[in-house]
Amino acid sequence: MTTRHLKDDRGSFAIEAAILVPVVLAFALMAVAAGRVQSTGAIVDAAARSGARAASLARTPEGARQAAADAVTRALEDRHVQCATEPVGEPEYGILNTDGEPLTTITVKVSCTVAFGDLMELDGLPGHKTLTGTFTSVVDRYRGN
Repeated sequence: MTTRHLKDDRGSFAIEAAILVPVVLAFALMAVAAGRVQSTGAIVDAAARSGARAASLARTPEGARQAAADAVTRALEDRHVQCATEPVGEPEYGILNTDGEPLTTITVKVSCTVAFGDLMELDGLPGHKTLTGTFTSVVDRYRGN
């Protein structure tokens, strides 16, 4: 009786594996993709921080725009992130009111559209994701004239 039962189950493990392995693999790939999107988002945030700090040291608005663009481009290239469009817009100036005198601030926003194929390092993977980072820095009063 037990030998008959074992013969009836022959091949069931192969069928179960054929069904479950692709599902488990798909979940693993989704977890990797989510991690890659998260880490690339952190790189975009760091690029915005670098751009705002570089812009805060510039003496003119044009110099701030150029310094921000250069710093953002360098930060993204150092980490091998390729944006489909120009990642940096025009820096925005603002005022931060404090107990003392008001401080001038500059905000840099980085918006980077990255192809999923670049994120996963798989050519031909369809789709893209736009990641955005914003950072505000106080303009350095002692940057010189």
